[in-house]
Amino acid sequence: MERVQFQQEQMLQELNDLVDKKLFTQKEVKYIMKKRTTFETTLVRRIAKKSDFLRYITYEMGLEQLRRKRVDRMKLPPAPPTVSDYALVRRQFHIFERALRKFKSDLGLWTQYIHVAKREGARALVGRITARALQLHPNTPALYILAASHELDNLSPSAARSLLQRGIRLNPENVDMWREYVRMELGFIESLRRRWDVLGIDEKGKKKAVDDDPSERIMGHSAEDQKILMEDDLDVYEGDEGRAARLQIMDGGIVKSVITSAALAIPKIALFELLKDLISSYPSPKKLCQLLLAHLYEVLNNTLPKHPQAILLLASRFLESQGEEFVEGLRLANEELLTRIKDNDQEAFLEVYANFIEGWFLKLVDDDLKTYLMASLTCLIQRTSPSPSLLSVHIKLLMHSSSGSPAKVLRIAGKYTRQIPTSPRVWLARLAVEKQLSDEPTEKCWAEARRSIVGTDEERLEIWTWGLLTADSPPAKKKLHERLLKESMQDVSLRGVHEALLLRYVSVLHEVGFEPNSGVMSDQEKGWLHWIRHMAKSYLTTGRVWRQVFARVSEACEEEEKEKVLGEIFELWRKDEGVEATIEWGRWLLSHGRGREATEIVMKGMSCFDKEIIEVRWREELSRVD
Repeated sequence: MERVQFQQEQMLQELNDLVDKKLFTQKEVKYIMKKRTTFETTLVRRIAKKSDFLRYITYEMGLEQLRRKRVDRMKLPPAPPTVSDYALVRRQFHIFERALRKFKSDLGLWTQYIHVAKREGARALVGRITARALQLHPNTPALYILAASHELDNLSPSAARSLLQRGIRLNPENVDMWREYVRMELGFIESLRRRWDVLGIDEKGKKKAVDDDPSERIMGHSAEDQKILMEDDLDVYEGDEGRAARLQIMDGGIVKSVITSAALAIPKIALFELLKDLISSYPSPKKLCQLLLAHLYEVLNNTLPKHPQAILLLASRFLESQGEEFVEGLRLANEELLTRIKDNDQEAFLEVYANFIEGWFLKLVDDDLKTYLMASLTCLIQRTSPSPSLLSVHIKLLMHSSSGSPAKVLRIAGKYTRQIPTSPRVWLARLAVEKQLSDEPTEKCWAEARRSIVGTDEERLEIWTWGLLTADSPPAKKKLHERLLKESMQDVSLRGVHEALLLRYVSVLHEVGFEPNSGVMSDQEKGWLHWIRHMAKSYLTTGRVWRQVFARVSEACEEEEKEKVLGEIFELWRKDEGVEATIEWGRWLLSHGRGREATEIVMKGMSCFDKEIIEVRWREELSRVD
């Protein structure tokens, strides 16, 4: 408590000053002292929490805002600053310092401290905080970016450049570091350009021509003579090498060098996409932007010549124009992609081209351009082996095209599914066509798709759940789920699909509110218990399923039967996930005042399952209760 008393003594001067200025009353000051004493008491206990420091800081921030509002409202005359003018902000910094002595590894706390110091205008303090944070966390890119941003705000680009270069040396594979480095160099060029505009110097470093130059009347030289003298002076002080270096900087020489280095460090398409967006959106002169983008595309072509997304990004450079030039650009982009696909007709490249055609077809309004894209896609389909990407996109675009009749579209969709009967993408496209254009029910087509497809569990599940969206009532959904569950049990490869359907089935049953159809049952069997036993007997339940059932019953079951039902679920659940079942059942018992029974369940679980894991997790549960 001596430390609490020491902190109280430090507050007296500032609180007396607030009272003398009539910003706070004596009653308010007593309340402030009481609140601070409470906060200080929580901070000196044996195990302090980060949340205690943050609550204290938040209180001091609110107090400072209140003081400033009262100062503005009272319109006090200008006077020399006193201790209360800065004491509340200083106390915020002091609490942050005390927190960081205990939580040095907390990056969020360092970041908050930096932001608060920047907001209060403590520029020197921000520099010291970032330096200390970087010493402790040299592999955290966000800190370098914050520190560089602070230096740029204080007009110190050289210090910002040094910080980012140091961060890149320690984190060469971080995309954000390279992006911020490019952004800083773009800002440096723009600041030079604007400064020269103010000084009347063009981008080549020469004095701009002035129609009515007063120096002609004063010095007796014409404007042309004065221009020659100015150029001679620049050559004397800088020389040809200085002028050439300056021209390279204004043409983006530094930025180009950074892009090349970044590509060597991170040869990934994500880097080029970020840099392309940055350069395109940055408010640079059009000429500079074009030069940098041309260099970026050149580096991309040399670094990732056979990457599908890189090819798409290279082709997109033709689509940055508008009006009549866009039509020519679209043709060039399409031909660029087709040329690349001739050398690499793998599915990844065909998928990129299919997405390109689909995206622009749906964006365009002009029917002639749509016809051109559709014809290009059709020709590629005829030249290559059957591709799921191309065929599925062709079916989708035929639905949006006015040239094909419904019968023709249905015939083409059926032809494509016969060519690639195992492709989920093609089947999904055909099912969409059947649902929209066919007069016959889609049940037969959907059943054929379920039997034919081959793929991952996610792809199969998308086909299996497609028809569930057509069910218009909860009982219809329930009946359809039960039919699909029985069908999915017949194939061992569909275990993942069966489990996903069971998880959906639990939600449907909860929505319906009555038991599944399982024949005649007695009154004693009705209710939640019958539902659980029916699922355990009829379907291939897993630990994930019982976990969701446990959660549903905990929410919806009536209190008088909840314990019995959850106990039944626990016995079934523990067969698949003994640790999870033990902890969840013990947690429920503990939360309902059944601590002794919970302990017995946990001790029994330790003897049957992983003792160490259960012991650690149960201690965590007990600490939450305390």
